[in-house]
Amino acid sequence: MQQILVVDDEIGIRELLSEILSDEGYQVRLAENAASARALRSQARPDLVLLDIWMPDTDGITLLKEWAAAGLLTMPVVMMSGHGTIDTAVEATRIGAYDFLEKPIALQKLLATVGRALKRGSEQARSSLSLASLGRAPLVAELKQRLERVMNLRSPLLLNGEPGCGVELAARFLHQRNTPWVAPENHSALAETPLDLLNQAREGTLFLREVSDLSRIEQKGLLLAASKLERYNVRLVSGASRDLAELVAHGAFDSRLYSVLAAATIRVPSLREHREDVPDIANLTLTRMVEAKETAPRQFTTAALNALRNYDWPGNLVQLESVVRTLALTCASEQIPLEEVNRALPKPAAALPVAHDLPFDLPLRDARDAFERAYFEYHIAREGGNISRVAECVGLERTHLYRKLKQLGVRLVRKNDEH
Repeated sequence: MQQILVVDDEIGIRELLSEILSDEGYQVRLAENAASARALRSQARPDLVLLDIWMPDTDGITLLKEWAAAGLLTMPVVMMSGHGTIDTAVEATRIGAYDFLEKPIALQKLLATVGRALKRGSEQARSSLSLASLGRAPLVAELKQRLERVMNLRSPLLLNGEPGCGVELAARFLHQRNTPWVAPENHSALAETPLDLLNQAREGTLFLREVSDLSRIEQKGLLLAASKLERYNVRLVSGASRDLAELVAHGAFDSRLYSVLAAATIRVPSLREHREDVPDIANLTLTRMVEAKETAPRQFTTAALNALRNYDWPGNLVQLESVVRTLALTCASEQIPLEEVNRALPKPAAALPVAHDLPFDLPLRDARDAFERAYFEYHIAREGGNISRVAECVGLERTHLYRKLKQLGVRLVRKNDEH
């Protein structure tokens, strides 16, 4: 039975909503103020929260901000107010509220909104981390401030960062809710039908995860699309794990396209640069798995969290989430100990083969292929042939990785590949 938490300081409103929603088959819990709502949220994740804005102790907007900052906004929240304004609704939506209802609430509108929100919630429970849950380190706070400064701009934005460091989280932070979000898995559409992507993203955001790998024809298509952004009212946000300026200097990237994409550039820090946030991120990832009923209740020991914090995380957030999921699903006890963490973390790669002779005497494309071949062979050896983990570490979708390895002629070792 789906559970709805109603937070309102007016007893009449609480009882009325409880009666209506209970008759519809929902389990309803009631909170008269923010303190009571906090306590109930700490006990369990509700499937939906109906949250009044105007309350005497802590107002609903402040409580919404608290949950977002703590990574607890994993369920849809519908704000309620008898004194609603457009500005308040916009602010609530920006923070993460799903919708806004004005009192007195019409019955049909209430039930329709609840139905839509619960549908969204079933997907949200399984979603990955958000920028709000990335941590409290000064570097992360600075990143959020920089993103907030460009929040309302419509010009293209380039996000630089290592694979898996959270570039997509930064892009989603900028995305205006309830507008299209288009993030193609591969770049073929840029070469074939670039304007179709703009049409899909009309009035919303087009996010390209990795533009440093674009072929010449894909770069040409993106340059065309970039010239039409204003017509479609699309915000273009691009991610790059390599230095585009350096690629331009070596003739591997179109200088005109670089000028367009890099009009505003923000760097996303690697996880090891704010390793003090690792324990909180690991605990939050574990908590979300438990709340989504993907695993039985689990907790990390202090020693286990220290080991996670001290690891360098070459695969960044993607790798951390993968390790936490592995531990949650395979640990036999409720307490996840240091020994289990040590077993799950990849062994030091010092003894793995590394290509020391760089092919400087080859043409650029051949040299790049030689480097990429050595790069992927290194990671395949490091992960014992586990292609799932290789994909996570290098920041590529599995289908793209398989295609890349085939193109480079890299032999796959499939026996340890985990699905």
